[in-house]
Amino acid sequence: MGVQSRLFGTDGIRGRANEGPLTPEMAVAFGRAVAAKFGQPNQPVVIGRDTRLSGPMLEQAVAAGVAAMGVDVLLTGVLPTPAIAFLLRKLHGCAGVVISASHNPFEDNGLKIFQGDGLKCDDALELQIEGLMLNGVPRPPGVAKIGRIEIWPNGTERYAQLAVKAYGEGLDLHGSRVVVDAGNGAAYGTTPMVLGRLGAEVLAMNVEPDGVNINAGCGSTHPQWIQKATRNFGARIGLAHDGDADRVICCDETGSLLDGDEMLAVIGLDMLKRGKLAKNTIVATVMSNLGLDECFAAAGGKVLRAGVGDRYVLEMMLANDLNVGGEQSGHVILRDYNTTGDGLVTALELLRIMQTTGQPLSQLRLGMKKYPQLLVNLNVRERIPLEQLPEVTETVNAVEKELGSTGRILLRYSGTELKIRLLVETRDEALLQPVADRVLAPIRKRLAAD
Repeated sequence: MGVQSRLFGTDGIRGRANEGPLTPEMAVAFGRAVAAKFGQPNQPVVIGRDTRLSGPMLEQAVAAGVAAMGVDVLLTGVLPTPAIAFLLRKLHGCAGVVISASHNPFEDNGLKIFQGDGLKCDDALELQIEGLMLNGVPRPPGVAKIGRIEIWPNGTERYAQLAVKAYGEGLDLHGSRVVVDAGNGAAYGTTPMVLGRLGAEVLAMNVEPDGVNINAGCGSTHPQWIQKATRNFGARIGLAHDGDADRVICCDETGSLLDGDEMLAVIGLDMLKRGKLAKNTIVATVMSNLGLDECFAAAGGKVLRAGVGDRYVLEMMLANDLNVGGEQSGHVILRDYNTTGDGLVTALELLRIMQTTGQPLSQLRLGMKKYPQLLVNLNVRERIPLEQLPEVTETVNAVEKELGSTGRILLRYSGTELKIRLLVETRDEALLQPVADRVLAPIRKRLAAD
């Protein structure tokens, strides 16, 4: 996955707003670097944001940096991250910037970039942009060289119109009840509007953002609310977005949750059956459930595994010319529609499958049988490469040999915290904790923080 930069993480630059590196000054430098790298005559940088209090401050700072370099800016206001990737092609933008910290609390914010073709930057490109930010780039002198900053009016309404046309063809949701928890985030206006225009009766929750209530006890990290509301409302499906709506977690009509793996299974197996799945293959991550591999193998399909992060899923999809991929967390990428994870597109595709098959989601999900999983996070004092810890590698190898094809373990350091993460997956749920304890014993002895 390349050399990691100092500012960019797995999905852009993220941190507490108004503190390093998310200061207005750094946002101006970011805007200048984006303009220097991607700027083209008569092609704006398209900027969208979520509902955080700090969003307008950072939006104006990024816009100022871009305009100072002689590049035009188009402000879309509050829109989901995937909407910016989609609109870049429609609005002929040279690049897109999204100001969001996804599922994080309102105190945080982030800056992420889309290239003009709607693709995120790879690690090497982010390092180039970071170099421009830290080293500075000369700006053209004089007022005549300043870029224009314009507002794309009625952004929610205009995007909803485009989304219905692009994603909703042939989908009639009249007679369907749908619950949506927008998490007081970027999709508070768009997802309920699109579903309503396709005929659904929508119960919309957490659609009154005030700048500080984004993700506050709601949205995809608190799915218990859609579970309860779906049962009470008699809905066909419940949908919960994160703050920027590039993912969705859903529940079936009984209120039972589906994660990203299960949604991938429903969508991928349907496309495989219809001959629409490129090379009969999907891309998941190393964290995805082994049950996903089994159900695709049984249907004549295949699963490739990428590193954790939707960007790496997409990179593998592009390298293999595939059209479906995703993560357990609810990022599902359907390249026939968009270039990034898109919670709205995922929801519409699930509803389309339910409509065309005549089956409820509770039945469709039965195509995949999940292995029991246990995820353990352990604080450590330092990150010693695991291959330099023979007592750990010997234990891991012994456990893997014993599990064989009936389970697996995945041991890795966190990329952002002093933690080691252990995933244990077995057919026999009773083995999860004993296997975890056995693998973690030498790690606790050697690395565990006090």
